[in-house]
Amino acid sequence: MTTTIGIRDLARGSSVLKDFDYVSIEDKKTHQRKGLIVSNQYADEVEKYLKKIIAKKNNQKIQKKLDAIMALAGSCTIKPEYLNTTTNAELGAAHAQRYIEKDKASQTNKK
Repeated sequence: MTTTIGIRDLARGSSVLKDFDYVSIEDKKTHQRKGLIVSNQYADEVEKYLKKIIAKKNNQKIQKKLDAIMALAGSCTIKPEYLNTTTNAELGAAHAQRYIEKDKASQTNKK
């Protein structure tokens, strides 16, 4: 059996929940559904179902973020001269050298 009760009815006493499988909670003024109370008999089944739904939603959110990241992955290329460097120090030195050369070239053009 099911029923719909108001928030105030629930606040007055939980004895209205005794004889029902689930109770829909409604705001009597606006007739908006505020929630659902399930009897203890069905609580475990409902909880398992809700956990599945929540996990699925979370997985979808994570997948969207991963898709956005993967759209950028592989979109840049590494110059061949940087592929042969073996350490971070060598890579940093090669990177610095590139900018030193650019700076010298721009100073030469200014003169």
